[in-house]
Amino acid sequence: MSSIIEVTMSDLKITPKSIYLKRRSFIRNSFLGVSSFGFAKLAKFSSFLSEDEKSTSYEAITSYNNFYEFGTSKSDPKKNASRLTTDPWSVEVGGLCRSPKTLDIDDIFKLNKIEERIYRLRCVEGWSMVIPWTGFSLRNFLLSFEPKDTARYVRFETLYRPEEMPGQRSKILDWPYVEGLRLDEAMHPLSFLSTGIYGESLLNQNGAPLRLVIPWKYGFKSIKSIVKITFERDMPLTSWVNSNPKEYGFYSNVNPEVDHPRWSQKTERRIGEWLRRKTLMYNGYGEEVKDLYKNMDLKKWF
Repeated sequence: MSSIIEVTMSDLKITPKSIYLKRRSFIRNSFLGVSSFGFAKLAKFSSFLSEDEKSTSYEAITSYNNFYEFGTSKSDPKKNASRLTTDPWSVEVGGLCRSPKTLDIDDIFKLNKIEERIYRLRCVEGWSMVIPWTGFSLRNFLLSFEPKDTARYVRFETLYRPEEMPGQRSKILDWPYVEGLRLDEAMHPLSFLSTGIYGESLLNQNGAPLRLVIPWKYGFKSIKSIVKITFERDMPLTSWVNSNPKEYGFYSNVNPEVDHPRWSQKTERRIGEWLRRKTLMYNGYGEEVKDLYKNMDLKKWF
């Protein structure tokens, strides 16, 4: 049975990382999820991590990642992201909803209960991590804007500020970065908006101050530094689909049976380990999310 752990703001501000890791080691195999909109405590969810899966080090998480707005090398985000201004910050939510509004990031923090969730992250490039996120339920957040019955998708957009995000001066993608989910995917209890890792606020290179976390999909679906969320009727054109639709699909669910055109997806390199691991269907969250894709051709809708 999954554990329910509440993380208070005082925990996040004052607990040293070394103590935090020891104090929270017992929840390495647990999932935290609370919903005030009709979900039970998710007791049916199984443990999401096997016993030999340890959280990736804070240093690795904050120094090895993709954030093309700051450059294409894994070290570029840490090197270049310090110039990004994240205060003030606001998020505009609109489209097919009854209560559209723009919220300051401080108001978003006040209106949402901070939780901890330890999830696998699998990059489409073939590497993976285990990350202890803090943040809040995407479902609960979206429901507060009262989406209309005609809304079928949710579109997310990253900040566009090339003077602070040097990668946006390149032509590698059509900026700003855009991602999207089907509404039922966004409303799934596993879907999460993160504000921190290891009990500390997100660093710029990891998507401060607010990023998406969808653990059963490849990492590029978890859009960073969000400034706009829109409820839409039609499937949004996302950045990587727009750039290279033959290699990157809208769904981008982790699937070891569907290879990338240029490499296999059957195994992955867990950062901090020597040997490669077998990649799990839906990144190990199949029991929780497989019904979202019932009767779908997963090779066609990759």
